[in-house]
Amino acid sequence: MTRSPEPAGAPHTPLPQPPLALVTGGSSGIGAAVVAELSRTHQVISWSSADADLSDPDSIAEAVAGLRDPRTGAAPERLDALVHSAGLSWEATVEDATWQGWERMFRVNVFGVAELTRLLLPALRAAGGTVVAVNSGSGHRSAPGMSQYSGSKFALRAFTDALREEERGKVRVTSVHPGRVDTPMQVALQAARGNTAYDGARYVRPESVAAAVRLALDTTDEATVEEITVRPVRP
Repeated sequence: MTRSPEPAGAPHTPLPQPPLALVTGGSSGIGAAVVAELSRTHQVISWSSADADLSDPDSIAEAVAGLRDPRTGAAPERLDALVHSAGLSWEATVEDATWQGWERMFRVNVFGVAELTRLLLPALRAAGGTVVAVNSGSGHRSAPGMSQYSGSKFALRAFTDALREEERGKVRVTSVHPGRVDTPMQVALQAARGNTAYDGARYVRPESVAAAVRLALDTTDEATVEEITVRPVRP
């Protein structure tokens, strides 16, 4: 069927723009899966370590100042979603853990998250947006060799809990706690433990964590998903 042309002089109705999301750690693992998932419905800005050093507040500030909305080419005034997926992980006993290791872990896993969120809060508030922090099962429990990593993830959970209450009614905040996920980070951790028979099928797929992020973002406006735990079926 042929569509009738619009009458001359009829006002043009612009198509609605997709929501805007910023994802850190978007080049691999969970972050890459989140970027792929959200790209179906969002305009996604994906950051990797080449875009911002999350251990350096000056680098974060510079990257935020240089943000451009791909839809308009201008600095974004509204941000619908901020997904924190970048992070560090390694094992070290308390005896072997160094001051520098503690500092590096917390600078990336906690301080960088807090600073980036702080700088983007005005745009998130303007959009009634959602902050999603990809945390870990280690944000609820620790284990031998995990004092640095778990300590940073406990601190990240404390940050998101506080942010959620401070911004309630303005910005939604979700903490996602995956168990072991089949990512390059997991491969490195298992190799460090001497696991020479790595089997990614035992672990959660990154796409399953991305689905949890999607759930948090798609929840209707009157509700908020505060915390999601995603764990492997196999022990």
